[in-house]
Amino acid sequence: MPELPEVETVRRGLQPVLEGARITGLHLARPDLRFPLPERFAERVTGRRVTALGRRAKYLVAELEGDLVLAMHLGMSGSFRIEGPDGDDMPGVFQHPRSTALLHDHVRFELMTARGAPAAIVFNDPRRFGYMTLIMREAMATHPHFASLGIEPTGNGLSGAALAPAFAGRSAPLKAALLDQRIVAGLGNIYVCEALWRSWLSPRRTAGTLVRKDGSASQRLDRLALNIRETIADAIAAGGSSLRDYRQADGSLGYFQHSFAAYDREDAPCRHAGCRGVIRRIVQSGRSTFFCPVCQR
Repeated sequence: MPELPEVETVRRGLQPVLEGARITGLHLARPDLRFPLPERFAERVTGRRVTALGRRAKYLVAELEGDLVLAMHLGMSGSFRIEGPDGDDMPGVFQHPRSTALLHDHVRFELMTARGAPAAIVFNDPRRFGYMTLIMREAMATHPHFASLGIEPTGNGLSGAALAPAFAGRSAPLKAALLDQRIVAGLGNIYVCEALWRSWLSPRRTAGTLVRKDGSASQRLDRLALNIRETIADAIAAGGSSLRDYRQADGSLGYFQHSFAAYDREDAPCRHAGCRGVIRRIVQSGRSTFFCPVCQR
């Protein structure tokens, strides 16, 4: 499943075409993806302008003229393709290949861009784990998809002080706590491994050990929060963590995977200066965890 930096890369690729555009038509190849598509989907969005395209956790959030918000999730295999006067493009870079087969094109938005040029954005999803929903703007905060989401890992809101109440007294492994979307929204397996490595912290450490007895954040928790933000920022700047040659909207490639210090480096030497450890892979909650057992404590 794409992680937050990949979704943010997709958002940035779609933004120049979608933001400010008017939806002139919507064509559905099927009535459902992971869940049924919204009732009267085409009728409700056709004619509306997209006033802004944002992101919350791993959701793309398109604000529509009037009172509607279109929330879109890529699922495991979903991607968007831009069809315009300059040719086709697939914004975003991904760890696993993305389909270009037309039989997996499920949703097609016909647009008149802010520049007055016709274009289309097509959602392609072989596994159909992606989904789209329409939400009344005033109901966003209480909607089931968004009500329980935690802090975004992309701004100063993520700090040791913000994490301390969620970690205090918690006996779960540190990695499991960081993957809890109620604590940090959009943080996924790859970047948890990388942030923990940068912080010299073991993924098996009990989360509560990073909180002082008085409930305040320890220096280690402060450092972890900072490293999460920096890891995500570095990945976004690099265009995501694709291990394949998938291009962004401007044709450049995402190469953050070349900077991986822990993830997918089983049996490779630890990159911390002076450490003689070797990256090890273990399984936690059904997911691969990569870390250095020597320096990550």
